[in-house]
Amino acid sequence: MTVRVRFAPSPTGPLHIGGVRTALFNYLFARKNNGAFLLRIEDTDKNRFVPGAEEYIIESLKWCGIKIDEGQSVGGDFGPYKQSERKAIYKKYANKLIESGNAYYAFDTPEAIENLRKQAENDGQNFIYNFESRVNLNNSISLSSEEVNHKINSGEPYVIRFKTPQNQIVKMSDIIRGTVEVNTNTLDDKVLYKSDGLPTYHLANIVDDHLMGITHVIRGEEWLPSLPLHYMLYDALEWGNEKPIFAHLPLLLKPTGKGKLSKRDGEKMGFPVFPLEWHGQNGEVAKGYREDGYFADAFINMLALLGWNPGTEQEILSINDMIELFDIEKVQKGGARFDPDKAKWFNQKYLQSKPTADLLAPFQQILKSKSINTNNEKDAQIIELVKERASFIYELWDHAYFFYETPTEYDPKVVKKRWKNNVPDIIKQIGEKLSDEKIWEANHLKEIVSEIINANEAGFGAVMNALRLSIVGGGMGPDLFQIIEIIGQKESLERINNAIDTLTN
Repeated sequence: MTVRVRFAPSPTGPLHIGGVRTALFNYLFARKNNGAFLLRIEDTDKNRFVPGAEEYIIESLKWCGIKIDEGQSVGGDFGPYKQSERKAIYKKYANKLIESGNAYYAFDTPEAIENLRKQAENDGQNFIYNFESRVNLNNSISLSSEEVNHKINSGEPYVIRFKTPQNQIVKMSDIIRGTVEVNTNTLDDKVLYKSDGLPTYHLANIVDDHLMGITHVIRGEEWLPSLPLHYMLYDALEWGNEKPIFAHLPLLLKPTGKGKLSKRDGEKMGFPVFPLEWHGQNGEVAKGYREDGYFADAFINMLALLGWNPGTEQEILSINDMIELFDIEKVQKGGARFDPDKAKWFNQKYLQSKPTADLLAPFQQILKSKSINTNNEKDAQIIELVKERASFIYELWDHAYFFYETPTEYDPKVVKKRWKNNVPDIIKQIGEKLSDEKIWEANHLKEIVSEIINANEAGFGAVMNALRLSIVGGGMGPDLFQIIEIIGQKESLERINNAIDTLTN
């Protein structure tokens, strides 16, 4: 059996990171088993369709490095891969279910159903369209065949509902959750085919999975309540022996661990819940991981470990590592708590591990935006010194600006603590000594400064912090003498003299 899995999102808005994780787990499973990963767009709900959402989904998968083997945007032998282009297919199977007695026509108007719900609520009950209520409602079970034909021929709107059998146990198997059993008396008769001539998710999903040869359905936990119906549909369509194997992934939870992660959580706490920035039709803009400065491989690594344990202590995993280690049976049942700080940690680790050459061009874009001339050798040296301190490329500037800008202000706390007693005189001696130096190299400069400090019998830390204050304007930065070497003799002496003039006066 060739493994075939699919990711089947609806184009109803931006792709949530929970959806990205579902796509990722399908992709990893396919690659691990030398199978195929399909993309199918499930757009049968015309009321919820959002322009641009399909393109957003495809671009998101591309940025994440999740390669589509077959499906929307790449084609294949089982197309079309967009459900709105497969309308004619579904009616055939809806009719088959009618003919076999597994489905029926229902002519109840939405208003009539709503009135029944309200009436039940007033009586302290819930209205369910099922084996008990259907015999008294406006459908082909309660009506004669002549009445049904007349309604259909006169163009009266109808839906097709699944006829859920009474008092049967549906026994289901899930890779992650084991065996699940449900009594059909707890289920309602779901609509399979709508009055607009389009199928609902339930019918279209089953028909497409069967016709496209899907062997494993790996999807979110929110679809678990639909599994009994899907099992019964496979049997009703006489495909019972060809059911795919199911696996329902755990929810992504809020950072608090209570409830499903939502867009509102991201807005409140300042982190993205979408892979790419989303621009809504109403002018709304939602943050994206790409635009917030995350590396795609760091983002994917973080997502992979939400709900899946590779069985090792290793957390930094390349996509090839993930494919090699991935085991769907090691996916947990319980929800996985999303931690925005952990997401930043992953990005930091990836930034630190990237070759400096890969960071040079984006860092130089920052410099150019500030009208600073770039120099490949100097800029690469600076990146190498400061990248251990940054989580994002844009933060490199926060840790490196003093290499390019002479201090015009000095941290008052450092000034108060360090610029006192005989320290300014020692800084002046250091400047005078360094002005005559022919060898401008970090280790050599450190020896000279150390000799001056020792000769003055001063505290090494006190003088070094004051010298750092002179060079960078505060108490931050990497090795001071590497900074001095990189900015050069002329710039270093000017900064020392500026500090003496400014802080003494």
